[in-house]
Amino acid sequence: MSAKDDAAKLRERFGAGVVETIEFRGEVTVVATPEAVHDVLAECRSACCYEMLLDISGVDHLGREPRFDVAYELATVDDRKHLRVKTRVAENQAVPTASDIWGSADWHEREVWDMMGIPFSGHPNLKRILMWEGYPYCPLRKDFPLAGRPSEMPDVAFSAAAPMAGGPFVACSGAPNTVLREPRSKASE
Repeated sequence: MSAKDDAAKLRERFGAGVVETIEFRGEVTVVATPEAVHDVLAECRSACCYEMLLDISGVDHLGREPRFDVAYELATVDDRKHLRVKTRVAENQAVPTASDIWGSADWHEREVWDMMGIPFSGHPNLKRILMWEGYPYCPLRKDFPLAGRPSEMPDVAFSAAAPMAGGPFVACSGAPNTVLREPRSKASE
C-alpha cells in the first residue's frame, strides 16, 4: 500500500471526520477535523503502520478562520511511506494529544504550545519548552512583531549581537583550513 491508498482508506473509515485529502508534488495530506484527528492518528499507527512521528508543527494563517493548522508528519520505519495529517483549529481551541500514540509527540506538542499557543488536551506535561515560564507571548505567530517585544529579562532575551572579544572562545578567520578556523577554547592556544 502507498500513502495515497492509506489516505483513501482513512477517508472511507472516518467519513466526515476526514475533510479532504490532498496530493501535491508526490506528498499526500489528510485533513481531519479536530474531533477526529486523534482517532485518525491512532489508525495511522495501528492499521497503516506509520511507526514514526517525525514532527508536529503549527501554521498560523492570520486572517483565516480557523486560524491555525496543526500538521503531523508520519513515516514508516523502512521509509517507504510518508503521510501528513493536518487539522484546522481556531484560536484557543484544544487539539487532543498524540503523546499516548507516539511518545515523541510530547516535546513536539510542547514546542507548538510554546511558540504558537495551540493547546493540546490530555497532554501529560504541557508547559513551555523554549521560552521561560511566564513569558506572555507566542513568538511564531504572524502578529508577533519581527523586532520582538520588550522584555523584563534583558539578560535572558536580548537581540543585540553577542560580543566576541573577551569571550571564552577564539576563532581564526584567516586560517588555511577548517580545523584551524573552528572556535576553540583560549586555554588550548
